[in-house]
Amino acid sequence: MNAPRRRADATENRARILQAAREVIANADEVRLNEIAKRAGVGQGTLYRHFPTREALLAEVYRNDVDDLVAAAPRLLAEHAPLPALAAWLDRVAEYAKVKREVFAALEVGVWQDLSAHSLGPIGETLTRLLDAGKAEGVIRPDVDARDVILLIGYLTRLEPAEWDARAHHLLRVILDGLRRHT
Repeated sequence: MNAPRRRADATENRARILQAAREVIANADEVRLNEIAKRAGVGQGTLYRHFPTREALLAEVYRNDVDDLVAAAPRLLAEHAPLPALAAWLDRVAEYAKVKREVFAALEVGVWQDLSAHSLGPIGETLTRLLDAGKAEGVIRPDVDARDVILLIGYLTRLEPAEWDARAHHLLRVILDGLRRHT
C-alpha cells in the first residue's frame, strides 16, 4: 500500500523546517525548536506535526545530509575529472561533518548510534566510487580504499568550532594530496 500523499503546502513546510533546522544547527550554540519554527515561517504546531520530537527533527536533518552527500558523487563525476570530483566531494564532506557534529552532540546515544550506522554504508560506497574513478584514470593511488579515507577524515570530529573555517578544508586538501598517485 502506498503512503498517503502530502499536500503541496505541507511538503513545502517540511522542506522549510528542515532547511531552517540545518541553519540553526550549523550556526547556533543551542538548537531551539521555537527558533527553527520562526526561521521556517511556521507555527509550533506545524513543526511538531512534521517532527513530534527534537530527536526526530535532528535525525531527519542528518539523514537528508547523508542522502545529499551520496547523491552528489555521480553528478560530480559527470561534470569533472575524478580528482577534481573527489576534491569537490570532500568540500561537501566538511560541511556535512560540521552539521553531523552538532546533530550528534544534541542527540541521545541510542539515536546517535542508529544514525551513524545509517551513514557509514552509503558514504563508504560513494567514496569507493569516487576513488575507483580516480584509480581508473591513474590519478589516485592504487593502495587506498574508502576505509582509509574515512579514518583520515575522522579528524573533522576533533576540530574546535573556532578553528573550523581555518582548518577543515585545508586539511581535506592535505588528505587529497596524499591520495594522489605520484609517478
